[in-house]
Amino acid sequence: QVQPVESGGGLVQAGGSLRLSCAASGRTFSGYAMGWFRQAPGKEREFVATISASGGNTYYADSVKGRFTISRDNAKNTVALQMNSLKPEDTAVYFCAAGSASYNSLLRTTSQYNYWGQGTQVTVSS
Repeated sequence: QVQPVESGGGLVQAGGSLRLSCAASGRTFSGYAMGWFRQAPGKEREFVATISASGGNTYYADSVKGRFTISRDNAKNTVALQMNSLKPEDTAVYFCAAGSASYNSLLRTTSQYNYWGQGTQVTVSS
């Protein structure tokens, strides 16, 4: 079992950067694919990025490709989301999630994830 806890959200101006971190408890962290999702007010939760259990594979939503980078450190049980060139439409609550998966698999839908954090607010002002 893995329990993700997000940190690093905040308020930033458009064009700025933020780095979100997710610390996951549990001894089997390296057996889980990790993902970031976001949910804006009145909208459904949407996929942002995912990284395989191995850390060797990543996948991004088109809306963040080239601006966001997901990474993980299996020795520290952490996953990060570096967000650059932020836009007002990136404003949302960001969630970290863990999903049981084979070593190089990528998980892209909410239903594939077993464990979720409480979320961290990211607000981008124009």
